[in-house]
Amino acid sequence: MLEIINDTVNYIKTHIKNEPQVGIILGTGLGGLVNEIDIEISLPYSDIPNFPVSTVEGHSGKLIFGKLGGKNVVAMQGRFHYYEGYEMSQLVFPVRVMKYLGIKTLFVSNASGGVNPDFEIGDLMIINDHICLVPNPLIGKNEPEFGPRFPDMSDAYDKGLIAKAKTLAEQYGIKVQEGVYTATTGPTFETPAEYNYFRVIGSDTVGMSTVPEVIVARQMGIPCFAMSIITDLGVPGKIVEVTHEEVQKVASKAEVKMTKIFAGMIEQL
Repeated sequence: MLEIINDTVNYIKTHIKNEPQVGIILGTGLGGLVNEIDIEISLPYSDIPNFPVSTVEGHSGKLIFGKLGGKNVVAMQGRFHYYEGYEMSQLVFPVRVMKYLGIKTLFVSNASGGVNPDFEIGDLMIINDHICLVPNPLIGKNEPEFGPRFPDMSDAYDKGLIAKAKTLAEQYGIKVQEGVYTATTGPTFETPAEYNYFRVIGSDTVGMSTVPEVIVARQMGIPCFAMSIITDLGVPGKIVEVTHEEVQKVASKAEVKMTKIFAGMIEQL
């Protein structure tokens, strides 16, 4: 695996001028953040050796290099999901590549369904913990170069970064929620009984991504910050039929607020 990663990293390094300090993974309908990046180069996933290719609408499939908040960043405009048929090792491959490119912090975004009755559609939720209901990406042979075999997850989401986000949100007058994200395989949206189950086990929101990337990042010692945009509600009395198109629409509307917080945090790193 390390040889394959190095092959990919070496290719990318021949195309970029500056080593990225921050990695950003953009979720469904959230690719617009790249408009705030002073882009130096954009590499289609299909051109990058060993890289998977996005197959989901709302994930354009480009690796963007440039500056945001005065920092060198690399942004994934489109991520990969377990339900697309990828192995977990493929799904988290870009995070390992970003680590070897030099990133020191990882920012992750997603669109998710709120199961907390206090949430509303369009809310931003800072993730402070997660529940993993997908196969763990560290299952299989352990590569010592990546980190410990049994990495601690008691601080998966960096408390210092969470505090910065809350302070900035207050300064900007942006309402933010905070809570637990549960990752499922998808691709079906949840049944009412499943929504109820997720709430019972401690979830505030549920989605189909983020957790595998964070687990791998933490194994490699990368501090993580993650934010969900609540695009639909799995709350009794508020459950309606959901489509992928509606999820993208809600996410794109709320994205401006998320982008402002991300940019402000990156500037303060």
